[in-house]
Amino acid sequence: MPLFRHLRFFVLVLLLASCATGAGRKNTKPPAANAASNSASNAPANAASKAASNRLTIAAVGDNLIHIEIINDAKTKTGWNFDPIYTEVKPLIQSADVAFINQETLIAGDKFKLSGYPDFNGPPEIGDALVRAGFNVVNHATNHAMDKGAAALESVIDYWNKYPGVLPLGVHKSAELRANRIALIEKKNIKIGWLAYTYGTNGIPLPKDKPFLVSIIDTQTMAAEIDRLRPLCDFLIVSMHWGEEYQHTPTRRQRELAVFLAARKVDLVLGHHPHVIQPVEEIIREDGGRTLVFFSLGNFLSCQKEKARLLGALARITLAKTERTGGAGGSASVQIVDAEIIPVITHYNKEYANFKIYPLEKYTEKLYENHGIKNHEKIEYNYFSNLHNGIFKTFIEKHK
Repeated sequence: MPLFRHLRFFVLVLLLASCATGAGRKNTKPPAANAASNSASNAPANAASKAASNRLTIAAVGDNLIHIEIINDAKTKTGWNFDPIYTEVKPLIQSADVAFINQETLIAGDKFKLSGYPDFNGPPEIGDALVRAGFNVVNHATNHAMDKGAAALESVIDYWNKYPGVLPLGVHKSAELRANRIALIEKKNIKIGWLAYTYGTNGIPLPKDKPFLVSIIDTQTMAAEIDRLRPLCDFLIVSMHWGEEYQHTPTRRQRELAVFLAARKVDLVLGHHPHVIQPVEEIIREDGGRTLVFFSLGNFLSCQKEKARLLGALARITLAKTERTGGAGGSASVQIVDAEIIPVITHYNKEYANFKIYPLEKYTEKLYENHGIKNHEKIEYNYFSNLHNGIFKTFIEKHK
């Protein structure tokens, strides 16, 4: 099959404030000692090791939307097994240092009744599969966060306590935890700060005594939380659940919020909710930096039955931190040195079974011929690659 074109780009150096806190725990191991005694021969190896310890890769995907067909397909004699869904994209996820996913729907389990559209809830084994696939940052600030009420959402928050290496975003069990928790991941000598917000919860109000439960888009609150976190990290990422469903063009509100985030020196915006892909844009900031905005990464997994909703984007962003010495204590800079968008497709067969996510370049014509979408729409095999290249056309041309 033809190779599908990946989208690559390079971004100019982005100067950031050096970290205001102590060094903290390091996740990298010291380089092994070189058997050679000559210090000059050790220098290149040490320099290479130091460079590697200051380079970090982020993977990010969109909506993990668990319909009832997916739950039924994953049922086993003893429970559920969602692992096979992610096997084809697992290498892309696990090769990144940090991997983000928008967990669109609840994973509160049987106690709150398993269900699909419109009030979603799946088994917690979904979360287990995500961890085994390599995800370690999981957004829950979505319009479906309150589908089964406050108790169900709180059970999801509690669920993640079994995985201390996973950072859940956008939901909080108390006002104190929301106010005092600093969401940071430090790897490769780079501190990444994380925040997440959703436009709403499908008209289901947050409990009057628990307004902190879900992070709702509100610029005053967002400004305060961003300004508090910004000095504590080298690179700041905000997850945004926003936009109009099924629209490939960002709304005016999305663009206004993107400008707002850039003005507060957010470095990367990961957008989701429309269930289809939207363009990627850069905003040049007054401080000379740049904010990279993925308006929508589209669906990662779903059983939606419209062709455009089967295509998603897997973003890979590589950061590099350069330590500088001299002057009044020196400084550090972080830059996005490489990034790409890898198109992915959700497959299910004509019986709405055998769900699996494929990189589009590995999606064969044989698989396509048995795709369940053909129960509903007549499309050509190259539809997905054409859609990908069309949505990102301007960006591709700009960064050839």
